[in-house]
Amino acid sequence: MQKFLRDNGLCIVSFILFFSTLILGQSLAGHHEHNQDRLDHGKGTVSYTQYLKSSHFWEATTENWESEFLQMFIYVVLTAFLYQRGSAESKDPDKPNDVDRDPRKSKDNPDAPWPVRQGGFLLKLYENSLSLAFLLLFLLSFWLHAASGAREYSEEELLHGGEPVTTLEYMQESRFWFESLQNWQSEFLSIWAMVYFSIYLRQRSSPESKPVDAPHSATGTG
Repeated sequence: MQKFLRDNGLCIVSFILFFSTLILGQSLAGHHEHNQDRLDHGKGTVSYTQYLKSSHFWEATTENWESEFLQMFIYVVLTAFLYQRGSAESKDPDKPNDVDRDPRKSKDNPDAPWPVRQGGFLLKLYENSLSLAFLLLFLLSFWLHAASGAREYSEEELLHGGEPVTTLEYMQESRFWFESLQNWQSEFLSIWAMVYFSIYLRQRSSPESKPVDAPHSATGTG
């Protein structure tokens, strides 16, 4: 068990932080805020279980997931093609990089992942699978944000004597794009900050940093 926790500690702690902030933080605070809003409009409160199924909860949740998965998709793709000299987040523009080697030369390696040994379309898919996974997660959360946002928007419109909207109609509203873009810009800012700050700043023992004694001009985690 000790070895399992050591070998998987990063994923375990990250998931615990995600789950606790989502359930013990956001959902409880959101439930209280949603019920207060309903009372302000002369409507009854909803139970916590009902709230977890509501568009209010899912719009706020998927709106943030959307921007995070977009950030990771963009980050993975940009770092495959672009460089930043001196950054720990960049490949070295002057040297061959292990991540650029052709996996087809390892087709006969028994330790290589199965798609590498199979080759062909499976290998082509596998060598782009990380960016594709983040792209699919982004598109899914983007659609869930739009769908749950449309329901939330429709409920608000009905409260004020308006008409409900479909998901596609909601995607044409400025509110939808304001919700999305205000998160997207913050994710792009954090990518820039991570790339730039890692040129001059250090965090000992972190793979996201260069060695503390590495010169500013050194590129990558080397």
